[in-house]
Amino acid sequence: GFVGVSVAIMGDDVRDILEWDGLQSGTSSSVSKEAIIGAGTYKKKKSSGSAFKRPEGMARELYALLSSENKEIPSLAQTNSGGGYKQNKAQLGRSRVREWKWMSFTNAARHDDAVLYHWRRKADEGKPYPFAKLNKSVEVPTFTADEYKKYLQEEYPTTWSKEETDYLFDLCRRFDLRFPVIHDQYNTSDATPRTVEALKERYYSVCNKLAKVRGLSADQVTQICHFDAQHETDRKAQLEKLFARTQEQVAEEDYLNAELKRIDQRKKERERKQQDLQKIIAAADNTERQMSRTPKKTAQKKKIVSTHPPHLPSLPEELLPVCLSEQLCTCSAC
Repeated sequence: GFVGVSVAIMGDDVRDILEWDGLQSGTSSSVSKEAIIGAGTYKKKKSSGSAFKRPEGMARELYALLSSENKEIPSLAQTNSGGGYKQNKAQLGRSRVREWKWMSFTNAARHDDAVLYHWRRKADEGKPYPFAKLNKSVEVPTFTADEYKKYLQEEYPTTWSKEETDYLFDLCRRFDLRFPVIHDQYNTSDATPRTVEALKERYYSVCNKLAKVRGLSADQVTQICHFDAQHETDRKAQLEKLFARTQEQVAEEDYLNAELKRIDQRKKERERKQQDLQKIIAAADNTERQMSRTPKKTAQKKKIVSTHPPHLPSLPEELLPVCLSEQLCTCSAC
């Protein structure tokens, strides 16, 4: 009876330790296999809230640093940014703010005396426009009537007149030697129709003639531009032909270029083989020359030692291999 009571007490202790509160008072006090294993008592934990998914395109390692299961904010180490901004902020003191004024100005780069307006500091009133110095213009030479008669009229006595030359140089000053624009603005009603190459040739020929006549320095003479109108015309014609090619002509040209490349490769391979052959021939000649210079050694004849002792009488040949051994004979015949 005492043993049974002890077992019951131990069973109650086991149930208390393992928190088996499912057994009621009316049930048996015996411990079953299901009670020990805990079958049927495990409950799945339900995740609270919606799952936090990793964004597409983000690496798993980076997402692990940014998030956790408890959605904790990642810790950030405190750092000292130092001076902060690269430039100090504006120190607003009690000094008076500089005054601005809407004033008129003229641009020195313009020749039409146009009056413009803009905001400017009151202290800069009356000063010249600062951006006028950025206007760069080409220096086009001028010539007098006497210079034209002495030096320039001989160049083109029939095709170019002084009025047309002056008109050309005026357009060059106006459009800064942009000859396509000059050709577009060239008035053919008052002048002879000219090509761009003809306008360039006339301008540069006059400039070169004036530079040589006025006695420029050697450095300035070397900077003179010599324009070849015929070469420029041929170059443009070739470019037009190149641009007007058909697809068949382009394919044929590519094929010819590929064949030319193969021919060059074969030529280089042949030259390389010839060089290798020349090296082999030169090495053979050097070897033969060295052998001819060295003296020939006379072959020494080996002295043949007879295997038959001199004190022994001569025996028939059929007995020699049998009875002779290392110059000693032990047969009864000897």
